[in-house]
Amino acid sequence: MKGTQSPAKIAVRDRLLTARNRRPIAEVGAAARKLAEHLLATVDVRRAATVAAYVSMNGEPGTGPLLDGLRRAGKRVILPVLLPDGDLDWAVYRDAGDLAPARLGLLEPIGERLGPDAVATADVVIVPALAVSPTGVRLGRGGGSYDRALGRVPVGTFTCALLYDGEVGLDIPVEPHDRPVLFAATPSGLRPLRR
Repeated sequence: MKGTQSPAKIAVRDRLLTARNRRPIAEVGAAARKLAEHLLATVDVRRAATVAAYVSMNGEPGTGPLLDGLRRAGKRVILPVLLPDGDLDWAVYRDAGDLAPARLGLLEPIGERLGPDAVATADVVIVPALAVSPTGVRLGRGGGSYDRALGRVPVGTFTCALLYDGEVGLDIPVEPHDRPVLFAATPSGLRPLRR
């Protein structure tokens, strides 16, 4: 999907990345704790046996407290492994010692690979985004990895993008490959998105 991005989408992405890179580290940490608190309290997450999530990168809303909370709650957590073609494989996450540095500055689980279709077995799918529209169209970093993964998730599955306040409800240029999410979680709470 890289190389097919509209100029409007690139401009929005650049603006949002710049704003994220200016966030103080203390704000990022506080946001991570609030996001974990909100998500761990939701009925769908409490009922879930398997949660597909990810390890946040610099500037993104942090996922460390959420991953730890999910494991403490006895959830099976699967995390993505970026494949050479940009698709995502998945592996089980046990703790931070299971993570190793990977391409593009990512941290990935070192366990047995489950295959790209493993995301379809998750009861809850939590994805990164830079912004989300009122209808759930998410703006990612432009590689299309999560759009492919979301395309494998059964309709009706609890899908949620992690964002900062102010990144929800934005006008996002839509492209045919974009896959919407049902919810956005911010430090202020969980927001259902109109579909």
